[in-house]
Amino acid sequence: MSLLATLNEDMKTAMKARDKDRLAVIRMLKTAVTNDQIKLGHDLTSEEELVVLSRELKQRKESLADFQKANRQDLIDHVNHEIEIVAAYMPKQLADQEVKDLVLATIDKVGAKSTKDFGKVMGALMPQVKGKADGGKVNAFVKEALTNL
Repeated sequence: MSLLATLNEDMKTAMKARDKDRLAVIRMLKTAVTNDQIKLGHDLTSEEELVVLSRELKQRKESLADFQKANRQDLIDHVNHEIEIVAAYMPKQLADQEVKDLVLATIDKVGAKSTKDFGKVMGALMPQVKGKADGGKVNAFVKEALTNL
């Protein structure tokens, strides 16, 4: 079942349950997916759907950081709820140790010797973890591993 079909079903369920918050988030996700379909001119592949979901999740996490700086608890609670809803559509996230193992395996695979090989490692690693791990975390793990070589 495509993401769009899943969102349509979940939207109906949220309407019946009168869950306005969930309905609003699902509508935003559906709109984002539809806009990308129109922009690309075809139905989205699962990878393209994952890109849309990742972008939406990242936007909410950035908003959360801004609201925390401003000490706006009402907005923090609202965005945390939105993050939970969006995260439910994402694939299972990799644990930190799994990401570290992938980083080390990729470093060995590409033959990285120093921090100068950062781009080469990230280029090989990101397709493997796309949507399954936070890019910032991956970045930090790669820097740490390359520094310790």
